[in-house]
Amino acid sequence: MELKDKLQLLRKQNGYSQEQLADKLGIARQTLSKWENGQAVPEF
Repeated sequence: MELKDKLQLLRKQNGYSQEQLADKLGIARQTLSKWENGQAVPEF
């Protein structure tokens, strides 16, 4: 399972919207959307 799939699955299992999870992570919702769509990856 790719990161984008895992991220979306875990977000939905925990009942978070993209906006809610982005707020918890301190990032923009658009950034999270790009991660989930495979257009970008997080830099750790």
